[in-house]
Amino acid sequence: MKNAVVLVSGGMDSAVTLAIAREQGFACHALSVAYGQRHTSELTAAARVAGQLGAVAHKTVQVDLRSIGGSALTDDIEVPEAGGTGIPVTYVPARNTIMLSIALGWAEVLGASDIFCGVNAVDYSGYPDCRPAFIEAFERLANLATKAGVEGAGIRVHAPLIQLSKADIVKQGLRLGVDFAATVSCYRADGEGRACGHCDACRLRAQGFAAAGVPDPTRYAAEPDLPAPTELETWRRGA
Repeated sequence: MKNAVVLVSGGMDSAVTLAIAREQGFACHALSVAYGQRHTSELTAAARVAGQLGAVAHKTVQVDLRSIGGSALTDDIEVPEAGGTGIPVTYVPARNTIMLSIALGWAEVLGASDIFCGVNAVDYSGYPDCRPAFIEAFERLANLATKAGVEGAGIRVHAPLIQLSKADIVKQGLRLGVDFAATVSCYRADGEGRACGHCDACRLRAQGFAAAGVPDPTRYAAEPDLPAPTELETWRRGA
């Protein structure tokens, strides 16, 4: 089996990505990053997901992005409960660039040519580092900046969910045996991993299960205030 490094955050998208990499025959080395995020229960979920989905190893790397702030997830900025225009305050500056760079380093050490990440550019919050152009550019950088890229077999960055809707991600996960109840997507999850039911991540997740016609297994800290499925997209656009 070929080695691959798979970024695993603890959320539903990265769990499905890990399951896809496993299905493709890779020996999956799951990588999580503790970057100072306020929703640390996702890291517990990441370890749980890595174990459930057969990762051969799981590593958590510490990076202090809280020291530079600039995001509602790493600074004393309120997580919004409604959609809006532009890039939201839950965007973490350079987060995916940093995470992929760490994954790239571990891949070189492992002799792995493949890195998987769960970014999505369809049902997402509008982050610039979730777009196909970013993934393509990072792959070019990886092959210019590493010994593996210059002298070895080259580095491939896989983003298998990037063009899928949340509903399609749910369906893929169910096909692959992902336990979505074990995942944590909420930006304001409590210490037990229970979701707030109000933030953008909660509503996008709820939209996915509703559109897929699948019961939502998310554990909520209190009764969620989610709009009807037909209203979710309007809410996310802030219309």
